Amino acid sequence: MKFRRERPDEPDINLTPLIDVVFLLLIFFMVSTTFERASELAIQLPEATPEAEPKKQTVVDIGIDAEGRFYVNGRQLVNTQSGTVREALRSAGISKEAPPVLNADAKAPYQAVITVMDVAQQLGYGHLRFATRQPAERN
Repeated sequence: MKFRRERPDEPDINLTPLIDVVFLLLIFFMVSTTFERASELAIQLPEATPEAEPKKQTVVDIGIDAEGRFYVNGRQLVNTQSGTVREALRSAGISKEAPPVLNADAKAPYQAVITVMDVAQQLGYGHLRFATRQPAERN
């Protein structure tokens, strides 16, 4: 008499628990991630519109050159300390409705830009405009 040998079943991998765990991890990370970044100083970028220009307000132009020297309305400040910048902005007589315009050189030190932003915030200006230029088109 010949007995047949039973073949062992092929191993079967059940992927259902693995998929459940992956979906639970995905849901966990989606729920725990924050997508909002709050900043202390709001920056309003200028926009070009074809509408009529509103009434002129006194605008203060703050310039920073590549070496980090400060200019207020085209006049160079004596030094680069925040107290000097604060006094120059106070004496410029800017209104709260017209935020200062910051013209910083592309190679200006980052600390110089932060100094101007910090002084503007201390003087109560929640908005600051940054002057930029359009890049030249490349053919």
